[in-house]
Amino acid sequence: MQHKSGFVNILGNPNVGKSTLMNMLIGEKLSVMTAKAQTTRHRIMGILSGDDYQIVYSDTPGILNPKYKLQSAMMKSVESALDDADLILYVTDVVETTEKNESFLKRIIDTEVPKIVVINKIDLTIQKELEILVDKWHAIMPETRIIPVSAIKKFNLDNLLNSILELLPEGEPYFPKDQLSDRYDRFFVSEIIRGKILETYQKEIPYSVEVEIESYKEEDDLVRIGAVIYVARDTQKGIIIGRKGEKLKRVGTGARKEMELFLGKKVFLEMYVKVAKDWRDSSGMLKKFGYL
Repeated sequence: MQHKSGFVNILGNPNVGKSTLMNMLIGEKLSVMTAKAQTTRHRIMGILSGDDYQIVYSDTPGILNPKYKLQSAMMKSVESALDDADLILYVTDVVETTEKNESFLKRIIDTEVPKIVVINKIDLTIQKELEILVDKWHAIMPETRIIPVSAIKKFNLDNLLNSILELLPEGEPYFPKDQLSDRYDRFFVSEIIRGKILETYQKEIPYSVEVEIESYKEEDDLVRIGAVIYVARDTQKGIIIGRKGEKLKRVGTGARKEMELFLGKKVFLEMYVKVAKDWRDSSGMLKKFGYL
């Protein structure tokens, strides 16, 4: 059997479970997973290698109409995912209507790149309703495979993997077989902190936050990490810290435990909160955070 290798770009609207799907497919938690929409900000690669294949998954930000410069930068990474894919996974779910973001969906349909429509969260519906939804997607994309799954329940992921392998081109691996991502540990620990912020705070706060790792020092059995949490306004700083620092302590404790599982070492974590006025519309700050 020839070796198969290629880039599989995962596209879809916010809150359809794209990050969960990628994490389950590769067996590692690389993308932030929360119940909130718009949690993926950067394009993140997850690499799955077998004896005769290597799949380079790419989780992109959710498709949206940008309201500020940060979201415009996020959409640029979505746009680029249309151009450099060997296969596109368009992820939807059993709640989302087939009409959402029709213009972008048309661009996906029009591209000559092979595609699979993945209907996620089928554990939240019944068979009859699922069949109706599958028929709707077949009408929209008659030449495309429609594969229902439940990423969180790991249902039908084997069938999805087999379909991906069928459609991938032959080729040699792009990365060493033991490599899981194109990102470094510093990036993932910042995402762990941001994930805990998304879980802890409500409303606009999580979307006004960015995390920067200022220091990362590995010792024999310990990693010392210094992180700065940036907020967009002065009032948000107090909310992040909480009464007597309780909220920030909760975030730090949860993040440290998850980091220790991810890194396989004890972690000493220090966090500070700073204000970067309206950083989401600042080209300088977006460049500093790696969006531009």
